[in-house]
Amino acid sequence: MKVRQFIEDKIVDIKKTVGDESAISALSGGVDSSACTVLAHRAIGGGRLKVIFIDDGLMREGEPRQVQETFGKLGIKVDIVDAQAEFFRALAGKLDPEEKRKAFRQTFYTVFGREVLKSRARFLVQGTIAADIIETKGGVKTQHNILEQIGIDPEKGFGFKVVEPIKELFKPEVRRVAKELGLPESVYRRMPFPGPGLMARVLGEVTPERVAIVRKANVVVEQEIRKLAPFQAFAVLLNDMGTGVEEGRRKFGHIIIIRSVESRDAMKARPTPVPWDVLMKMSRRIVKAIPSVTRVAYELTPKPPATIEYI
Repeated sequence: MKVRQFIEDKIVDIKKTVGDESAISALSGGVDSSACTVLAHRAIGGGRLKVIFIDDGLMREGEPRQVQETFGKLGIKVDIVDAQAEFFRALAGKLDPEEKRKAFRQTFYTVFGREVLKSRARFLVQGTIAADIIETKGGVKTQHNILEQIGIDPEKGFGFKVVEPIKELFKPEVRRVAKELGLPESVYRRMPFPGPGLMARVLGEVTPERVAIVRKANVVVEQEIRKLAPFQAFAVLLNDMGTGVEEGRRKFGHIIIIRSVESRDAMKARPTPVPWDVLMKMSRRIVKAIPSVTRVAYELTPKPPATIEYI
């Protein structure tokens, strides 16, 4: 792929598609949506592009403000929409992974539908990539940003048309595009993060309290494994409880799984050979930071047969 030519072509495509109308860019801070936001900004300018970050309560520590600051330095204004209560209501009581993903998708586009209506925009720019389409159409899991490819008409259902500038690219190609667009290394080298956020790392019911647990554990994992530079690494909260000991007495606590994988395009993956001392340090830090956790384990399953994320 000739990156500069790809960028030039996509800017032209976006201009033709949007025409004299306005658009909203769905920004999460990951490399995919970040690249699409910059492409759209260059194509139609800040006057007709509104960039929105939906704070769904499922993001990493401090993520909304970090994203806003990063894009502010690029001259791109980001509006943060607080929709945490709405997402947690939609997820309440749901245990099945697919039901949770579909509830997230419905809420995600409902929120954006309202924002499109408010701003009188006709288009939503989003960072769908090839792997999202392949896995959803193949029945591996429902990616939240797939609509038209599985027969859902976004204009009829939510009131907008979708623009997907990088849908034919895989992650390594997206990183090259993002770098060429001038995005900082902290963005174009960023580890993949699921569209449904930490929901994908909470087995069982998704509540603010359970998300807070996995968010704290995730901070530890990302900090301690950074020097190994894996494709993706994170913490998962299981739905079961494990027996622990505190001051000589039994207590039941949460179980955290650490997952780290090596991959090129997320279609296949193998577990990272994490050194023992790094694993032990992560375990100690997680248990200390989160007293309700009694057990920490490292997962060794490649993809396939497992997916990278748990949900």
